[in-house]
Amino acid sequence: MDHSAQASAVAPEFVGGRSQTTSQTTQQTALTRAGALRLDAIDLLRGLVIVLMVLDHVRDFLHAPAFVFSPTDLTQTNPLLFMTRWVTHLCAPTFVFLAGVSIFMQRANGKSPAELSTFLLTRGLWLIVLEFTLVGFGFNWGPPMAFMQVIWAIGASMVLMSLVVRLPASAVGALGVAIVAGHQLVASLIDVSQLGAWTQAWFFTMQPGPTLFLRGFIPYPVIPWFGVMCLGYGLGFVFRRPAAERRRSVLRLGVSFLMAFVMLRAINVYGDPAPWSVQSSPIMTLLSFINVSKYPPSLLYVLVTLGTSMLLLVALDKLSGPLQKVLLAFGRTSLFTYVMHIYLVHGLALVIGTLGGVQASYYFNFLSRFGGAVTGEGFELPIVYATWLLTLLLLYPLASWFARVKRERRDWWLGYM
Repeated sequence: MDHSAQASAVAPEFVGGRSQTTSQTTQQTALTRAGALRLDAIDLLRGLVIVLMVLDHVRDFLHAPAFVFSPTDLTQTNPLLFMTRWVTHLCAPTFVFLAGVSIFMQRANGKSPAELSTFLLTRGLWLIVLEFTLVGFGFNWGPPMAFMQVIWAIGASMVLMSLVVRLPASAVGALGVAIVAGHQLVASLIDVSQLGAWTQAWFFTMQPGPTLFLRGFIPYPVIPWFGVMCLGYGLGFVFRRPAAERRRSVLRLGVSFLMAFVMLRAINVYGDPAPWSVQSSPIMTLLSFINVSKYPPSLLYVLVTLGTSMLLLVALDKLSGPLQKVLLAFGRTSLFTYVMHIYLVHGLALVIGTLGGVQASYYFNFLSRFGGAVTGEGFELPIVYATWLLTLLLLYPLASWFARVKRERRDWWLGYM
């Protein structure tokens, strides 16, 4: 992520909690293609959500009940399974929000509105192509199927951002607030059965639904996620502040988001289509309270996930040692690592499933399992967690290699990776 100073003009810089000279900083931190220093804390947060995302997809492939019931279904889940799924809710909104911050940083570091608009349009279209090709095939290893997930949502949101990036950041941020806070209200006023020929457009933009091609489904309608990206763009200025001031500002934002979540959730009137309720035990009642809707992302979902991510960003800002090295490698190569992990996770699931006596077809054609899995197939959470750690171990050398490529080269195509 871009820092406000250019690398060629940096005096001793405070990066990641350490004062460093220009030469030390250039060696130990990555640069953007424009030559600006990347902000370690943001790359660390990206790396952390990559780690959580891998856990979620390993669980999708291997966990026995993964396609039998939702891990957040309070009538069937348990606290460990619920939280295994819930922590991964941080991934998509953090990725999309930080994409908005990155767009702001590019603009602030000197990219003209025309250049930025063109880049967002072309990169957004590139991500959409990736979703329908490498990403889709990596998940399914079967006939093409349009399963339009987070890469689609980021790509389509970038296409929309190319239309508004010429506006003041405050206006884009206000648009984000309006969308995040209001899309649930708008959706409640629309009867989908009455939309006729516009039904498909509604599913693409506002609410999850099937596609009319490739046996597809749209879990990530673009408008709510575009709102999250606009929020990131509108708050991008916070991340250009000096380190100490930035940490204080991000901490205040995180606490404010979480306080707003608690107050709105306690009222139980608006902000999420699924109200919370008192359960059989205090812990299950707490899980009900934080059990918010991702498809599409509700106001309360955005508040609690982004609030949590901002607190994590403040904590990660002072991280050092081997864990920092691993998270930076993942965070600086997030798209590359995302694509690689799909094939690794799928391949490991096939091998582990076969060794465990499960029919190979169960793990080979992933998306065909939607609509119900065979009861008893799959593995329990200890195997899921062990496979998650193995996947990260295999991913790290790949991410580290590509991070070095991006650090040492300035080829134009690297801007799309």
